[in-house]
Formats: sequence, C-alpha cells, structure tokens
Amino acid sequence: MHLEVGIAMDHLDGLTDSTGLIQHAIYSIPRRESGYTTDDNARALRLCTRLWGRHPDERMLRRLTVYLSFLEFARRPGGGFHNFLSYQRSWLDVEGCGDCQGQAIRALAEVLGSNLPHDYRVLARELIESLLPILADLRSLRAQAYVILAWGHLWTEGVENMDRFENVAWSASQRLLESYNRSLRPDWPWFESRLTYANAVLPHALFLAARRWPKEAYLEVAEASFAFLDRATTADNVFWPVGNIGWYSHGADKALHDQQPVEAVTMAEAALAAYAVCNDEKHLATFRRAYGWFHGQNSLQQTLVDVQRGACCDGLEPAGVNRNQGAESTLSYLWTEVQNLEVQGALSDRGKAAVASA
Repeated sequence: MHLEVGIAMDHLDGLTDSTGLIQHAIYSIPRRESGYTTDDNARALRLCTRLWGRHPDERMLRRLTVYLSFLEFARRPGGGFHNFLSYQRSWLDVEGCGDCQGQAIRALAEVLGSNLPHDYRVLARELIESLLPILADLRSLRAQAYVILAWGHLWTEGVENMDRFENVAWSASQRLLESYNRSLRPDWPWFESRLTYANAVLPHALFLAARRWPKEAYLEVAEASFAFLDRATTADNVFWPVGNIGWYSHGADKALHDQQPVEAVTMAEAALAAYAVCNDEKHLATFRRAYGWFHGQNSLQQTLVDVQRGACCDGLEPAGVNRNQGAESTLSYLWTEVQNLEVQGALSDRGKAAVASA
C-alpha cells in the first residue's frame, strides 16, 4: 500500500499510464477500450495538486505531470478542451461538453493557486486564459457552477490578475439565480424541474458566491436549495442520493438506484462550504453522512471502498454493489478522504485554540 498523507493511491496509479487516467475498470483492472476523458484527468489533477500541498514529493509531481500534460494535449485550437480520447490516442469528439470545460477549469485553478513549480502554474494560467471566452458561453448549469468554484478558489488563494475570470463567475452566479427563480415552486426550491446528477454543486457554488457578493440573494438561495437537497437525500439518517435510473422529477418519486459516488463527494463538498459560511453544526452532520456513504452507512449497508488500495466501487444498484472500480468513483472517494482529513485537522486546531484560551 502506497500512502500519500494517509491516503492510499495504488488503484489510481494502476489506472494511470503514460498518457493519462483510464476511464473505466473491470473490477479493479483498467478497461483500456474505454480510453480516457479530460474530466477524469482534471479530477485527478485537482486531487494530486491538493495532496502535493499537504506533502510535496517527486512521486506526486510525476502524477501531476501526467495529468496536466493530458489537459494541455486536450486543448482545442478553437478554444476549450476535447473530452474523449481513445486508447489509441485519437480524439473521439469534435468539442468537449460543458461539464468537461468546468472540470478542467476547476483543476487548473487548483494548480494556479498552489505552490507547485513555476512552470506548472504558468501553464495553468495560460490554459485558463485560453478557456475564458468559452466559459462565458457555457449553458450547462453544472458547468456554470464549476466556473464559480474555480474562480472562488483563486479568489480565496489571493491569485492576482483575475478580473476577467471574476466577471465570468459573476455572470455564472446570476444565471444560477435566474434558473432557480424560474424553477421555484412552493414545494420545489430548486434550479431545475428535476434532480439529476452532481446536484450539490449548484448550491455549493452559490455559498461561495455569497462570500464574495454578500449583498446579493445568493446566500438565501444557497441555504434554501441545499436544505431541500439534504431532505431529499436523507433517509433513516443515511445519505441516499438520487439514483440515475430515472432521477427525481418534480411531482414524481425519487429514483432509488443507481446511486453514484459523485453524488456523495459533491454533497460532502457543499456541506463544508455551507458550514464555512453559516457555521452551523448541522452541515457537519450532512458532511459525515455523505462521507459515511462510502463506508457502509448507506441504504444497502455495504461498503464501497477498498481503503488499503484507495479504490471505490462504481455505485449501489438494486441487487448490490457494482464491483467495477472506475476513475470517477475512485476519485470521488479519494477527494472525500482528503476533505475528511482537512475537517479533522481544522476541528483539532479549533479544539487546541479553545484549550489554549481557557
């Protein structure tokens, strides 16, 4: 078991070759015919950048080099990124989807706001600046949310000369607000007429926007929508996300399966963002439910993770756990582990400060 600050990386390394991170696995074995995606490599880049900040070493830098190089290779001449690359290294799409651009910009923001070597940060800034015209035209709500989260990370880290990016993030925040107001019903305080995938990134983005622009209605909408999502995805005090077999439309029943790890990680992240703004302990309870979902605190009471290898199964199905351990699932689990380490560290520091001041 190879540990990086307490987190096993063996499975991620097994899915990664000299090109990048392979998308899918058959059980724990890389499925080469699935090829690679920019959004998975972006998630891996973001994870490894955060881990580098905790414990920089050469092995982590080698991982980072592969993932950042993949994003540079994915850059399209007309702006934006391709998403799907075959195992034979041929691009399979004309242009990547909006969510792919959002994942890429979020990872690049992590790199630019880090203490990585200068060349890595220079390339990240170059890629961000080349992407800005594309970001302004994205229509996916989740892509808009990723843009806000990417800019928010740079703002939090104090990265300078980001005025153009801030304007894009402001516009994205306004679009989320407009979508919420259009879809709002007395029993449905949400941004769309149904809950689908990665739902929590929408209120998460507005919690961050509320910190930057407190005079707007962002916080009110973030709190109402996140509380609604929390109610919709909690049953018997466990996290029970919307399944992707049918989703959850207004006026219909929530799909119970296939539950995906990406729902748990986005819920965990949003809960911590809510706690940072509101300082309400209920948000830490929401984080712990989402974190616990990976470890057996779920509707099937079955663990999805192999802690020794740092692997995660692809979801909960009606008959049990999907035993394939793909890239998105594994990265969702690993990022939630990083968050848990950060939460425990912050709570420990707060406890020490309280003792010191007593």
